[in-house]
Amino acid sequence: MNIKLRLKIMIFLQFFIWGSWLVTFGSYMINTLNFTGAQVGIVYSSNGLAAIIMPSLIGIIADRWVKANVLYGILHFLGAITLFIAAQISDPTMMFWVMFFNSIVYMPTLALSNTISYFSLENKGFDIIKDFPPIRVYGTIGFILAMWIISLAKIELSNIQLFIASGSSLVLALYTISLPACPTSNEIKDKSWVSLLGLDAFVLFKDKKMALFLIFSMLLGVALQITNTFGDPFLHDFALNPDYKNSFAVKYPAILLSVSQISEVFFILTIPFFLSKYGIKKVILISMIGWTLRFVFFGYGSPVGGGFLLLLLSMIVYGCAFDFFNISGAIFVEKEVDHRIRGSAQGLFSTMVNGIGAYLGAVISGKVVDYFTVEGVRNWQNIWLFFGGYTFVLAIIFAIVFKYNHDSNALKNG
Repeated sequence: MNIKLRLKIMIFLQFFIWGSWLVTFGSYMINTLNFTGAQVGIVYSSNGLAAIIMPSLIGIIADRWVKANVLYGILHFLGAITLFIAAQISDPTMMFWVMFFNSIVYMPTLALSNTISYFSLENKGFDIIKDFPPIRVYGTIGFILAMWIISLAKIELSNIQLFIASGSSLVLALYTISLPACPTSNEIKDKSWVSLLGLDAFVLFKDKKMALFLIFSMLLGVALQITNTFGDPFLHDFALNPDYKNSFAVKYPAILLSVSQISEVFFILTIPFFLSKYGIKKVILISMIGWTLRFVFFGYGSPVGGGFLLLLLSMIVYGCAFDFFNISGAIFVEKEVDHRIRGSAQGLFSTMVNGIGAYLGAVISGKVVDYFTVEGVRNWQNIWLFFGGYTFVLAIIFAIVFKYNHDSNALKNG
């Protein structure tokens, strides 16, 4: 197999695992296990807690001591075990701890998949800016396919979704044997404790531009976790209204939500153009506006008539909102940092987005949902408009404080 095909399979399986449960797990906990909004938020916060430390730690290990592809396989094998256990749990506290351990081993693989892909492509003479996005599309396809399988099989409210994720993780763990070996770095020019401990990437906070970029990435990570946690429960709650009970949005909410990932496929392919022409600041601003529209359309959407059109529009703008900050951000970090700390830098970026940002997003969104819940009935319009206001204010502040002079040649050539 050529390297691009091998990476496509890896990325496909990486996100098929996540797509099997990430979007629908909240509905399973709320509707089947009867967890509260806050309890669901706490379980989802396990992703963020684990990602605060683990991606950077694993990135350091990949940079210094153990080959990234070897670590990648070990982590997915452990992930298969934890997902299998989680499928058999009904207690909120125990669910948190098991999913926390799953997050400890899964979240670092997001950054490791980038590290493996970037190294493999550059090693074969490919251009990351042009050649990685079409490969990353296969991750989105894997996520979509998993969601469709879960929805069409009518197991959105069942623990079977976790068994499917577990099996997929085991397959990927075995597949890693075929991945290229990623060498560790033997270059240690700086003998400081920071360098010896492998914490090189944290020096990025000394650069005002990179520090601000990482902080705003964290704040956008809040928005991503909100929609992952409560998008599916929001659509399931329309079933409480007899007029909506047989609508497509209620019968197949995960399929409707998968339009968000389908949109990703198209927006990913536009990243090279937008990054090269407009630069990271404008691309991130577009993402923030996309998140605002995502929440506002949710707030005014419904399963029928014009309301359904708003739900569809919300799914479409998600592709722009997610890709323009997540994928573009990872590429920007890759091009801005020293090649010796790539693994650490990608781990740090993942920590800010999928760690601190995700933790805050899960915990706060759970409390917001409960705040706008009266006698078991959730006021979703107020919930979504509250989140939309957050991302709109964030966009204004970012436009004012983040200074970046775009040089298309510098970005293109590294």
